[in-house]
Amino acid sequence: MKVIICGAGQVGWQIARHLSGELNDVTVVDNNPDLVRRATDTLDVQGVAGFASYPDVLDRAGARDADMIIAATHSDEVNMVTCQVAHSVFSIQRKIARLRAKSYLTAIYSDLYRRDHLPIDVVISPEREVAAAAIQRLSAPAAFDTEIFMGGKAQLLGVHIDEDCPIVNTPLRQLTDLFSTLRAIVVGVRREGTLFAPEPGDQLFVGDSAYVFCHAEDVNRTIEVFGKKEKRQDRVVIVGGGNVGLEVAKALEAKTGRIRAKIIEKSRKCAERAAETLERTIVLNGDGLDRSLLIEAGIGRADAMLAVTDDDKTNMLAAVRAKSEGCPFVVALINDPTLLPLMSHLGIDAYINPRSTTVSSILQHIRYGRVRQVYSIGDAEAEVIEAEVMGTTPLAGQAIRDIPFPEGVLVGGVLKGVEMLPPSGELRVEEGDVIALFAMAADVPEVERLMQVSIDYF
Repeated sequence: MKVIICGAGQVGWQIARHLSGELNDVTVVDNNPDLVRRATDTLDVQGVAGFASYPDVLDRAGARDADMIIAATHSDEVNMVTCQVAHSVFSIQRKIARLRAKSYLTAIYSDLYRRDHLPIDVVISPEREVAAAAIQRLSAPAAFDTEIFMGGKAQLLGVHIDEDCPIVNTPLRQLTDLFSTLRAIVVGVRREGTLFAPEPGDQLFVGDSAYVFCHAEDVNRTIEVFGKKEKRQDRVVIVGGGNVGLEVAKALEAKTGRIRAKIIEKSRKCAERAAETLERTIVLNGDGLDRSLLIEAGIGRADAMLAVTDDDKTNMLAAVRAKSEGCPFVVALINDPTLLPLMSHLGIDAYINPRSTTVSSILQHIRYGRVRQVYSIGDAEAEVIEAEVMGTTPLAGQAIRDIPFPEGVLVGGVLKGVEMLPPSGELRVEEGDVIALFAMAADVPEVERLMQVSIDYF
């Protein structure tokens, strides 16, 4: 497949890394020659320096025979015009745009993106994706990472293994014997910074981080099996009242139950906008690092604190300060993936990586086959892929034990009709089933082959 990626920033570079690693023909376009050079020097991609919305620049990038264009520059307007040019001048079939401004995302204006108006097939909103990730973190505070799969019937949980974990030093194959009715499987383990797909005989050790795929009804029990305790999040303090903080607060207000939220926002203009938009959320204008303001916001009595400003270091320091003031659960928004290893050392319970959430959303729409969802883990080290099994795929009609999965691939679960089943060797995968797979990055191309990918799907 030939793909043009417009924007060589963090998101564009990461998408280029994924697609070029899977032997696609990728061209990166950016008006910053240094970013283009970084992409071409580190990845197997071609690069064009120039404005992505200019027809001659897209022509040089090979738009005349491109299958897809992904507009992920920092400008909404450039991304929109790029898709229009790609459609009108070059007839590119698949067009994805990243848009940030709320006005462009309002549902009543959705007709704007029809093919006969402004032809964009998929609109990705980073702020909405990050806000949704923040709400998910709050829903499972004992987990450092979480994602919903199979229409809400399954969930991926990232759990730190502490000394209190009752299954430490226990071979994973024995978990089925110990907890015969638990519909959960460990699909990934991070040990000393390295992520891998575990074998049945592998054990979990203190200091590991485990990724567990489980039935939605068994989330609380799974958390307990790993020695964690869930707690209701009734009082939440949000540091940062920008687009992300505002989306999170609106989502909390929409939830059933009485969640009391407070926002601390440094910019008076943003604070006033938040106060006008929100109905029940208290908005405080000030610095989220100010101890007295945190105390005024009731941080010591809060169940959780979310630091979602646009500055990583501010988020980290605010989370550390909130923890020191007695907040039991703190989440930080972190853009720079090199800072993630510091989280556990600083006592930060969970993090949100906007790049990872945006990349996951885009990958969901560019994978071949009937892929329904893709979730990128860590720094693009692995993916959890949810896909519908088609009748002509090598998977259809086979028992799981007979499918030639690579070593770095594990089955998380299979959805048959409305029932989510945990994987077993004798479980047969049929046409129409939905399967969730954990795959190390190097094994994703083989997974796509097993799903019998085809550009005809588009």
